[in-house]
Amino acid sequence: MTITQSKTSSWQPIAAIFERAALEAGRPILTIHRAGPHARYKADASPVTEADEQAEAVILSELAKACPDIPIVAEEQAAAGRIPDIANGAFILVDPLDGTKEFINGHDDFTVNIALIEDNAPIVGFVYAPALGIAYCGSPDGAEKLWVDENFQVIRRESMRARMLDVPDIAVASRSHRCVETDDFLSRCGASEIRTVGSSLKFCLIAEGVADIYPRFGRTMEWDTAAGDAVLRAAGGITVDLDGEPLHYGKTGRPDCADFANPDFVARCRIYTQP
Repeated sequence: MTITQSKTSSWQPIAAIFERAALEAGRPILTIHRAGPHARYKADASPVTEADEQAEAVILSELAKACPDIPIVAEEQAAAGRIPDIANGAFILVDPLDGTKEFINGHDDFTVNIALIEDNAPIVGFVYAPALGIAYCGSPDGAEKLWVDENFQVIRRESMRARMLDVPDIAVASRSHRCVETDDFLSRCGASEIRTVGSSLKFCLIAEGVADIYPRFGRTMEWDTAAGDAVLRAAGGITVDLDGEPLHYGKTGRPDCADFANPDFVARCRIYTQP
């Protein structure tokens, strides 16, 4: 099956390709997770393991067969300077292992992220948490939570929707990237409970209605957020910058900022008035 860059009346074929690629990437990730990963550090001081590299190779192979005409921006390839031209239309963002610090430290809340970007927005996203046996998919067709068995087969699907609240009840925050600005926002946002979660799962918890807001201050890259953001938008939520504008993707050529770097942002449920 080949994906074209034109708009489609059904997003299911694209979502199915992302699902297959992500689930296949889960195989080497879990094998290495169980054996114990070996980390090294990239030029930006972020960690990388053999699981990141093997999972990215699996995903790129699957996507190359299914959608050879769409440029793919993948985290480890980008770190090596291999970035395709995305100026002419849709492109795919891949984070083969989001939450590498959680992965290295033996936690289970790491994810595989794949997203399709069109018109600077995340249109289709797939987030898979191999160690938890769950996944999330979002597109203009809607948002779903999936349960995945030990054979990497989906055994259950359930549609989901973000909650509608004026004031958030439950906030989620990063385990590895908390800062003063985050804590200040959390103290003012009105949430009665704060949960600490790694990776793009924070977007997905809001999408399924078990959390309501996720503030992030500090550097993130588009491949970190695109898939979870797509799932959240499909469930009725939104991710906005500090000016209240939806997070944009495909940010390149800026003299004062790295390509694909995000601004500070807040992901939130369906109705929320910022403090």
